[in-house]
Amino acid sequence: MDDRSKPWLTGESPARGGKRHAPATVRNRDAIAQLLAQTLPATGLVLEIASGSGEHAVHFARCFPALRWLPSDPDPVARASITAWADEVALPNLAPPLQIDAADPEAWPIGEADAILCINMVHISPWAATLGLLHGAAMLLPEGAPLFLYGPYFRREVETAPSNIAFDESLRARDSAWGLRWVHDVEAAAASEGFELKRVVEMPANNLSLIFRRGPHPG
Repeated sequence: MDDRSKPWLTGESPARGGKRHAPATVRNRDAIAQLLAQTLPATGLVLEIASGSGEHAVHFARCFPALRWLPSDPDPVARASITAWADEVALPNLAPPLQIDAADPEAWPIGEADAILCINMVHISPWAATLGLLHGAAMLLPEGAPLFLYGPYFRREVETAPSNIAFDESLRARDSAWGLRWVHDVEAAAASEGFELKRVVEMPANNLSLIFRRGPHPG
């Protein structure tokens, strides 16, 4: 996916390994951090799927120094940006980014995590990526561990903001496999992997945080 299909990113030339910038990150990072403070374990490893520019990973690693932060992204340009941001701040609890494709959880190069975070991926990827994310999270997380999703969603019996309707239309025009998902569809898919939706929290700019907890592992 080249930068022409990512109008939400700005920054230096990827040929120079430059940092990318997602303007929404600055607007939503503090609200997300406040909710993460209520959700994450006190210590352990947080795996971020689809870290994008890397700005969230840097901010949250700074906010939660007792947690180890592991960003990831399938896109080498994104990983270069994550590395550039991380090198600038040199935080001891922020690991180098992994190459992870959410849609291929069997190939994830990690065996366990204490929490998983995924921001603004579900609507900008095929449904297979969400299913892969849920399956991968089920393999990695222990019982009770959180899976935290953030982004715009449709909800039953809740009127959708006109801006989200327009956003959904623009995404589907760009790629027919993209688009806002229904919360109940994500909840059902998560339940099939052993997760329970514990909280749905309204966030800035008509976004939602979906907080799941891993149930008991079979057997």
